[in-house]
Amino acid sequence: MITIAEALAAAAARIGGATPRLDAEVLLAHALGVDRGALFLNPDRRFDPQAFEILIVRRVAGDPVAYITGTREFWSLDLAVTPDVLIPRPDSETLVEAALAARPDARRVLDLGTGSGALLLAVLSELSAATGLGVDASRAALAVAAGNAARLGFADRAAFGLGDWGQGLAERFDLILCNPPYVETGADLTPEVRREPAAALFAGADGLDDYRRLMPQLPGLLAPEGVAVLEIGASQAAAVGRLAAAAGLVAMLRHDLAGMARALVLTAKGQIRSSVSCV
Repeated sequence: MITIAEALAAAAARIGGATPRLDAEVLLAHALGVDRGALFLNPDRRFDPQAFEILIVRRVAGDPVAYITGTREFWSLDLAVTPDVLIPRPDSETLVEAALAARPDARRVLDLGTGSGALLLAVLSELSAATGLGVDASRAALAVAAGNAARLGFADRAAFGLGDWGQGLAERFDLILCNPPYVETGADLTPEVRREPAAALFAGADGLDDYRRLMPQLPGLLAPEGVAVLEIGASQAAAVGRLAAAAGLVAMLRHDLAGMARALVLTAKGQIRSSVSCV
């Protein structure tokens, strides 16, 4: 009988890439229905090598771990994810941090392009008095988001609707969250990332198409002293900042833990509430 240590070593060697051992551990834990720590607390645990092999074959073929397990942790929330939504990434927690710092008093929150609902549910988990609306152009994504809200206990505070960014919304919001597509159409992405929905990744030759559509809508969606927080690509701060200025908004830049430009905090001129550096 092969041991857990032997199985993990063999799987990691086959997976390769940036985090082969971590991937192998997560997949074996998933196959056993336990968390990763349990693998090492009971190293003699029996497992089904064939069930584990099925998961490893998918990973070697390029399927993201989150799509194989069907879950991803974000902001300490265990979210269900499917190939219909982007996989939430730790870098996007910078957006949540910026939003909470800018409007800790927000009562109404809008998440444009909500996907799995990660951003909206993370903010609602910190703002107990707030309610929110998540909008997406994908019915399949909305089903994932609504399922996450219900499973995590936010069904009475989070609603979800089909829409094209903010078009047709008459309400104004204290806080707007958005992680739009911002990858250039010709970008060289790993096969794994290309498994994620293209409509949520790509935004034209320069990656700015969705910012161009979204930015003019934001002033009409913001309540007085409202704040919008948008995720950006690492090299896009200046370009997106210019689009914000053209829409009458002031952009303040937030960096992620790696020091990369990650989010813009947008306010109407004369209503700057954040102390972060300007673009």
